Amino acid sequence: MTHIAATSPIERIARVLVAHALSPNGRGDAEPDEVVSAEVKERLPDELPRAAAILRALREPSREMVEAGNAMTGADAAEIWDAMVRAALGETPRGPAAAPQPIA
Repeated sequence: MTHIAATSPIERIARVLVAHALSPNGRGDAEPDEVVSAEVKERLPDELPRAAAILRALREPSREMVEAGNAMTGADAAEIWDAMVRAALGETPRGPAAAPQPIA
């Protein structure tokens, strides 16, 4: 099964937006040795409306997303969501998680 996130999608998107702007790892404007986690936390509330707008833009899936979701027969909602987002990113969906096989 796909992992279930502990935080909301809006918060995760907002964190990425802030970190991307600040962190050299996110190709932002911070110096390589600068820790940005405190500033991310400080700026997070300002990015929540933009993050919500981004998530709203995904309400209507693309044709590729629908096809990826429909191809996930027998999958749970989390696996279908993962496949649809991967399709939106141009990635190959993983397919339904296989049941664990007993060790012989």
